[in-house]
Amino acid sequence: MEWFLNLMTNHESVAYTVIIYSIVIAVGVALGKVRVFGVSFGIACVLFAGIVASHFGFTVNAHVQHFMKEFGLILFVYTIGLQVGPGFFASFQREGIKLNAFAILVVLTCMLTVIIIHYSTGIDMATMVGIMSGAVTNTPGLGAAQATLNDLSSNVSDSVLSTGYAVAYPFGVLGIILVMLGMKAFLKINIEAEKRLHGFKHRAEHSTIVRVALKLENPALFGKKVSTIHQTLEFNFICSRIFKNEEVILANDYIILEKGDIILFVVDKQYAEKLETLIGEPVKIEQFFPEERKEKKFISRRINVTQKEAYTKKLAEMNVYGRFGVTVTRVYRAGIEFIPSPDTKLQFGDTITIVGDEEHIKIASKEFGNSKKRLSTPHIAELFLGITLGVLVGSIPFHIPGVPVPVKLGLAGGPLIVAILISRYGGRFSVTHYVSQSANLMIREIGIVLFLASVGLEAGQNFINTLTEGDGFFWMGLGAIITLVPLIITVWISRWRGKLNYLETCGLLAGASTDPPALAFANDITSSDIPALTYASVYPLTTFLRIMVAQLLIVFFV
Repeated sequence: MEWFLNLMTNHESVAYTVIIYSIVIAVGVALGKVRVFGVSFGIACVLFAGIVASHFGFTVNAHVQHFMKEFGLILFVYTIGLQVGPGFFASFQREGIKLNAFAILVVLTCMLTVIIIHYSTGIDMATMVGIMSGAVTNTPGLGAAQATLNDLSSNVSDSVLSTGYAVAYPFGVLGIILVMLGMKAFLKINIEAEKRLHGFKHRAEHSTIVRVALKLENPALFGKKVSTIHQTLEFNFICSRIFKNEEVILANDYIILEKGDIILFVVDKQYAEKLETLIGEPVKIEQFFPEERKEKKFISRRINVTQKEAYTKKLAEMNVYGRFGVTVTRVYRAGIEFIPSPDTKLQFGDTITIVGDEEHIKIASKEFGNSKKRLSTPHIAELFLGITLGVLVGSIPFHIPGVPVPVKLGLAGGPLIVAILISRYGGRFSVTHYVSQSANLMIREIGIVLFLASVGLEAGQNFINTLTEGDGFFWMGLGAIITLVPLIITVWISRWRGKLNYLETCGLLAGASTDPPALAFANDITSSDIPALTYASVYPLTTFLRIMVAQLLIVFFV
């Protein structure tokens, strides 16, 4: 046993450091899965496990701890950026504008509450930002604030951020759930009635891509080519198939239209009525097209884009119909489905829907790649080149009027912004940024547990003293105020002014707090996917804003 005692007392050894991190992470993750009254604290339990380990003397080398914290943060925010990038820009469209306006209200109200408490109590802003990060359960914001504080060379230790975060986090998780339950009781919400009144409408708003079959009745189009429809209408749509002379044919721009032709369109739901006005009355799709029949001349199939030629050219340059006799009707990228245009440039890992006969689809599939093996191959070089660019961008100093020292986006802001931009626009420059969902999740989770374990090991030495001898319980109370005030204000405004139903509001509150445990609770009490859809609509922008707000508060008030 002497060798074991020597190992566990040599705090500078690599083996000891690995063992401490592994135990803290394993115990924290296991505890995070324990549910009490349907609520769990999730990955944040790694932080508390680190605090306990450090309190009992299991500390690690400060330089190693600092590196693990910063590197874990970079991995976490970069993969978060890759995930939310496409959705970040899509969230500013249609119904997402209203939902994100309410999410912005939550963030701004929270920031205003923190500033008021800062001036009212005299508590330094570094501590207030730590309390705020815990109160809204936003770990990336904590990391961004710590990195910014270190960049400013402030005399304030970043450990106060960790302690403030730790004491405020538990009520941050519980507070949002209490608001959901209080709203349900106070307003006497009937969840089933809310589903009947709003549920189907909500689903329709999120399922924006639809198929419509229209009978050609407009004399102005008789004898004209299909391309005339594209030239007449400004919005984007796909002519998929045409029922002509008792036969289904694959549509292309050169087919001559005749009275009574049945045209199958793929279009965004908001433009379906305009198509109907131009073409004619809608008919039942299954009556004329073979999807529901036993004998199918044309089929639709989803394939993956993995061939370099397919994601380095625009669809118009590929001439998909002319070369392969198939039509690309939809593109699915990072959780977002959209209708392609001739100028659309596919990206590696896109899933596209193509329509044609079996033989031509096989040929097209080879051209696009559709290689499961290539999808499962990690693009490590591209991942770390993106991280390099993010760190460089985050290290660029710039001046803000009124701030005495140059500021930077930091190790959180730089990688986050670069990842968002690469995930959205990388395909235009033939940059492969694809990371499979499982690989993204694995890297993200490794990053966040390394960060939280490091924060816990750092904060643990002073945490108990802060609670027993310092202002820990007072900070808890302030954290509760920061949690509740923005949520209650947003509930009132979104319910009475925004006309959101209970299910949407629960998803909004969880998303605006970037709080997965709250989302799980909302899904459980509503037995609906509507909270998750709303959560997904506001999560990308909220994540970005929480990180930026934490940094800005440090820059302007510390």
